[in-house]
Amino acid sequence: MKKICVIGTGYVGIITAACFADLGNRVVALDIDEEKIEGLKNGKMPIYEPGLKELVDRNVNAERLSFTTSYAEALENTEFAFIAVGTPEGVDGEADLKYVAAAASSIAQNIQNELIIINKSTVPVGTGDWVAKIVNEHKSDGVPFSVVSCPEFLREGAAISDFMNPHRVVLGSMDEEAADKVAQLHLPLRAPIVVTDLRTAEMIKYASNAFLATKISFINEIANICEDLGADVTEVAAGMGYDQRIGPHFLSAGIGYGGSCFPKDVKALAHMAEEKGRHPQMLHAVIDINTDRRQMAVQRVKEMLGKELLTGTTIGLLGLSFKPNTDDMREAPSLDIAKSLEAAGAQVRAYDPIAMEEAAPLLPKVEMFPNPYKMAVGCDLLMVNTEWNEFQQLDLEKIHDTMKQPFLFDGRNIYDPDKMAQLGFKYRGVGRGYDGRVADK
Repeated sequence: MKKICVIGTGYVGIITAACFADLGNRVVALDIDEEKIEGLKNGKMPIYEPGLKELVDRNVNAERLSFTTSYAEALENTEFAFIAVGTPEGVDGEADLKYVAAAASSIAQNIQNELIIINKSTVPVGTGDWVAKIVNEHKSDGVPFSVVSCPEFLREGAAISDFMNPHRVVLGSMDEEAADKVAQLHLPLRAPIVVTDLRTAEMIKYASNAFLATKISFINEIANICEDLGADVTEVAAGMGYDQRIGPHFLSAGIGYGGSCFPKDVKALAHMAEEKGRHPQMLHAVIDINTDRRQMAVQRVKEMLGKELLTGTTIGLLGLSFKPNTDDMREAPSLDIAKSLEAAGAQVRAYDPIAMEEAAPLLPKVEMFPNPYKMAVGCDLLMVNTEWNEFQQLDLEKIHDTMKQPFLFDGRNIYDPDKMAQLGFKYRGVGRGYDGRVADK
């Protein structure tokens, strides 16, 4: 049993702590937010993630997982300290490292024995060297430590599975012995382990997320062309995905990506490139295309209703979170879409299975409903923003009969256009060959 400290109990931190505890380690999760720690001690999760509460409760009851606000307590006899704090977007798109710096400084002031410090947060290339410098400046003489980069690759909504069944574990360090010890910590996961230097490991994370974001923006660009030429982007993507060089993942056209990773990481990588005098044209195109998707959705709504101003209309949003199986509203497309619809004069209402509590303060003018059927009553148009599974099982005939006008804009292409036409909906998806043939059925 290894003694591990995880600093930060946000998305990455709490998943990392709970999963390492479940692998049989003794884990202390630390956060300076007293309210959050008190909540965890009382069984309240800081985020929604399927299976997380059960995982945390099981390991707390087994006395493998505990919570504290004290660095001295967390670092006592600890072998590994994971830094998993937030790195929010700065003014110019750069990653703000103030929480990383604070964690590194606090580690240094409380380090008691030989320690391996592991950067789990997504941090700019060179941060590992910078963390080592901070620790050296603040720690007592004679206490040895090493810094290892171990970037996370967790998908919200599937984070526990991703941690326990990773495609690979990436480790970066200038200390081979420290990298080997962290590799041993990950051996129970039975995944390929890539060992490289600090900066290369940090770059792997950014390059991976930028590439996935590029695939999404690429298929959304293709969707625009499909609409003009009468092709169906869902079939195009399926045909492309059978090519093993391309693969089927991240080829779903829609209203764009959101969340805490892709928007922030693509901007941060572009910022790093520009600081070195480079011109990251592709990264800027990825960002611009994704931003345009939100206004595209609003424009499609206006086209469907035949109005540039939406005064007097009621529009219902199916889904608010940036993706299913999470309550995360960070960079969610629904935020910009709802505000743009309101600016055009529409009365906006919404339903989301999980995210309404998080969304309410961000969208104070949007009326939240307890279920999609009540929300649909009297609506002129419904818009699918999040592809929750329950939306694919709705009684659409019932919804059709309660709407003022049966318009439905499917921003995630979860419905079949022909079936929707048979039900009497005036339906439109994204990139589905709308040259007038299907839309007018």
